[in-house]
Amino acid sequence: MLLAVIAACEIGFWVVLGAGLVARYLLRRPRLGAALLVCVPLVDLVLLVATVLDLRRGATANVTHGLAAAYLGFSVAFGHSMVRWADQRFAHRFAGGPPPVRPPRHGWARTRHEWREWGKALLGWAIACALLGAAIIYVDDAERTRELVNWIRSLTVVIVIWLVAFPIWETIFPRRPKR
Repeated sequence: MLLAVIAACEIGFWVVLGAGLVARYLLRRPRLGAALLVCVPLVDLVLLVATVLDLRRGATANVTHGLAAAYLGFSVAFGHSMVRWADQRFAHRFAGGPPPVRPPRHGWARTRHEWREWGKALLGWAIACALLGAAIIYVDDAERTRELVNWIRSLTVVIVIWLVAFPIWETIFPRRPKR
């Protein structure tokens, strides 16, 4: 059931975002568009409530509970960037806005970009781990929360791999412009 809520929240995120952009640009209702865009984080709140209620009913934490925490953490960390990304493209396509800003392709600008993105990922990791830790403390049963501990380990491995593969790699071996 929780997996269906996660999928519904992901779909809901894009539906609310799309509705906000349609209202803002196609319907020329910027206030309505802004109000809908402000509602995007409410989708995350729905998922948080569903997860807490599931654990409160006595469910043993499984992969979906960890996935919910990871989704929430990374949605909060990258949500603003995703909204800005979609807004730039929608404005360009439907409202004559300037072309979308592309990430730098090489040099120190690219390296700074990779560090910024990793910083957002680190924030997402921290939020997800905090939620997982809070769930572990809330449930207070090592057997029922073993999977959540595994999620903390897995997310930590991922964030370290991301650190090495992107910002550190770009710092040591920055991309050069093609000649």
